[in-house]
Amino acid sequence: MSDPGSMSRLDKLRALQEWLDWQLRQTRGRIQQLEAQERQGQERRAPEQQRGKEQGKPVGKRESGKRRPRTFPDWGITDIGIGTLRSEVHRGDCFAAGKQLRALSREQALAALADGVQACEVCRPDLVLGAL
Repeated sequence: MSDPGSMSRLDKLRALQEWLDWQLRQTRGRIQQLEAQERQGQERRAPEQQRGKEQGKPVGKRESGKRRPRTFPDWGITDIGIGTLRSEVHRGDCFAAGKQLRALSREQALAALADGVQACEVCRPDLVLGAL
């Protein structure tokens, strides 16, 4: 049998419904706040855009979806490790390189590998460069 202090399935569903109603009210309120902020921002930018049009200058945001493509160097080197640092050579688009990738030319990458710098085990620049 069920515990007399436990909630029935119906009571649990009603409690869930109340919580979801509260969440929906919170979400609708936040949407209204953001819409009001957006309207205020547009009202502030309108005179500025009008001045720009009168002066013949392009004003406004870039078209949506028009991002500058991120460029990567062809090759790079990173310092890795804690305490004892060691370097690794990476392809420029290697996700394992992190943000500290320093750009190298093809010749510099080959020279680093020839000097004993370790090749990344993810992107394997040694295979691509033919330095095996």
